Amino acid sequence: MSKEILNLEPKELWKHFYSLTQIPRPSKKETQVIEFMKKFGEDLGLETIVDEVGNVIIKKPATEGMEDRKGIILQGHLDMVPQKNSDTDHDFEKDPIDAYVDGDWVTAKGTTLGADNGMGVAAAMAVLEATDLAHGSIEALMTIDEETGMTGAENLKPGILDGDILLNLDSEDEGELYIGCAGGVDTTATMEYTEEETPENMTGYSIAVKGLKGGHSGLDINLGRGNANKIMNALLMTACEKFGLRLAELQGGSLRNAIPRESFATVVVPADKADDFMKFVEEFTSIAQDEFKEADAGLEIVVEATDAPAKVMDKDAQAKLFKAIAEAPNGVIAMSESVEGIVETSTNLAIVNVKDGKIDVASLQRSLVDSDRDKIGEQMKKVFLDNGFNATNEGAYPGWKPNPDSDILKEMKESYKNKYGKVPEVKVIHAGLECGLLGSTYPNWDMISFGPTIRFPHSPDEKVNHTTVQRFWDFLVETLKNAPKK
Repeated sequence: MSKEILNLEPKELWKHFYSLTQIPRPSKKETQVIEFMKKFGEDLGLETIVDEVGNVIIKKPATEGMEDRKGIILQGHLDMVPQKNSDTDHDFEKDPIDAYVDGDWVTAKGTTLGADNGMGVAAAMAVLEATDLAHGSIEALMTIDEETGMTGAENLKPGILDGDILLNLDSEDEGELYIGCAGGVDTTATMEYTEEETPENMTGYSIAVKGLKGGHSGLDINLGRGNANKIMNALLMTACEKFGLRLAELQGGSLRNAIPRESFATVVVPADKADDFMKFVEEFTSIAQDEFKEADAGLEIVVEATDAPAKVMDKDAQAKLFKAIAEAPNGVIAMSESVEGIVETSTNLAIVNVKDGKIDVASLQRSLVDSDRDKIGEQMKKVFLDNGFNATNEGAYPGWKPNPDSDILKEMKESYKNKYGKVPEVKVIHAGLECGLLGSTYPNWDMISFGPTIRFPHSPDEKVNHTTVQRFWDFLVETLKNAPKK
C-alpha cells in the first residue's frame, strides 16, 4: 500500500484523503466511514451530529473577527462508486483503495479511486482541523448514499443547519463554478420467464463485450462511448434471427449511474450453424470496432466455446427482451438551447441481468428540466411495459435552477480573478449534484459547486490532478476569508 500521496501538497488535505482511502465506503455501506467522521469531529471538540439516516454534520464556530460573516456549509458525500476491472481482486466492503501517484495524477490500482467525493470530504476535514484559517461559522455536511439514490440529501431535515451559503465540493473541473445541475429519475423493469430444457444438438458459447471506457452516465454521456448492454443486445438479437440463438444467462453493467463497460452472456446455437455464427461474430466485431474507433478504441468481443447450459429462456420472453433493449433510448436525447454545449436530457441503459427465470433492467434518465426528466422517464417505462415487463419510475430528484445573481458567485468570481488572473467559467452540469435536493429543503441557501480536476469518475480509470487540488484548496481558503457579511 503506497503512502506517497501523503507527500503531496497541500499536506493538510491529502492526509485526510489518504485516511478515507483506508476506509471501505461503497454506497449504502457507509457504516465505517460514518463512525470515522463522528469520531473525527468529537476528537476536535466540535459539535457533531449524526442524523437518523447517517448524514454527519460537524459545526465549527467563526474565528476571531469573522463573526459578522454569513455562515458557510461545506458539503460533500461520504460514499464512493465501487467499480473495478474484471481481473482485479478487490472487496470494496473490506479492502482499502490502493492509491498512487502517476505523474500529475493520483489514481488507483484497478479500482475507482474515490476522489469523487473523497476530495471534497478531505477538504472539509482540513478546514475543520485548521487553526490558522480565517472564516465565519462553518458547518460540514457529509451525506450518505449520493451515488445510488441521494437518500442522505433527500432525508436531510430542515432546521439542523444554520448557514446561509452552501459550497458543494463535488465538481470535477478546477477553474469552473457550477450554479445548476440536472435532475434524474430511475426506471426499473422486471419480467419473469420460463426456463426450458436446452434443445438437442446445440453448441454452447460464452460471449464477452469488454474493453469499453464506461464512465459517468451524466458527465461522459456526450462522448459517444459504447454501451455494453446495447452492443451485446445487437449481437444477440441479430444472431437469434440468423441462427436461432438461445440465451441462458446475461449480465451487463453494475451501476445505474455508470455507462456499462462490460456485458457477459451464455448462449447456445445449433451445432450445424456454429461456423457461420463464429464468422458472423467476427464481422459484427469489426463493424462495432469501426463504429467506436474514436470514442472507445478498446472494444473487444470475445466468444469462446463452452459446455451447453442445461436451461435456456423461453423464446417469447427472449424476443421481448431483445426488442425492449433495442427500442430503449440511450445516450444524449437533447442539448440545451440556453446553455451552449451542455446536454439537457439523456438516458443511460445501465444494467441488464438475466438469470434463474428473472430479467432485471435498470436505467437512469437525467434532465436540466424536471418536466423533460419525467417525460423521458415515462418514455423509457413505456418501452418496457409495451414489451410485457413490469416497469416503474422511482427516486426522482429535482434539478438545481441557476441563479446568476448569486452573492457568493460574485464574490468567488472576484476572488478567483484576484488570485489567478482570470475569471472562472460559470457552468451548469449534466449530473445529479445534491444541490437540487438540498435547496428544496433549505431554499434560503445560496449555492455554488466547485472542486479539483477529476477524470473518468465511476470507472477504474478515475484519477485526480494533484496540481489542481492545491489550487482548489487555496481557492477554498480564499473564499472562506472573503465570505459576504451578514
